[in-house]
Amino acid sequence: VQLQASGGGLVQAGGSLRLSCAVSGLTFNGVTMAWFRQAPGKEREFVAAIRWNGGYRYYVDSVKGRFTTSRENAKNTVYLQMNSLKPEDTAVYYCAADWIPLSTIRTDGSYDYWGQGTQVTVSS
Repeated sequence: VQLQASGGGLVQAGGSLRLSCAVSGLTFNGVTMAWFRQAPGKEREFVAAIRWNGGYRYYVDSVKGRFTTSRENAKNTVYLQMNSLKPEDTAVYYCAADWIPLSTIRTDGSYDYWGQGTQVTVSS
């Protein structure tokens, strides 16, 4: 199983980035995809998740209205569109995948499959 995250970079506050996570080696249809992030000196935190059919999406409060996650099952790819970026969004962003119940969707320990992380830096 491989999750390949990409799209990170350096952007000014107020700018946008789109992260992608390409998945191979597992049945993409049916799996929940999630994004987590870890800032220096902080624990990894849940950012967003999308259920297998795209019908249910979840976000941490701090990104609601600014970030959108989506998926293209035909391409085995999930996206995180990040708008109105703030310096506090600076972190390494990870994608994760697994078949998990809704009750644990925000828990990083619930996911067995992880991408390598992509750095997002937002300058003020």
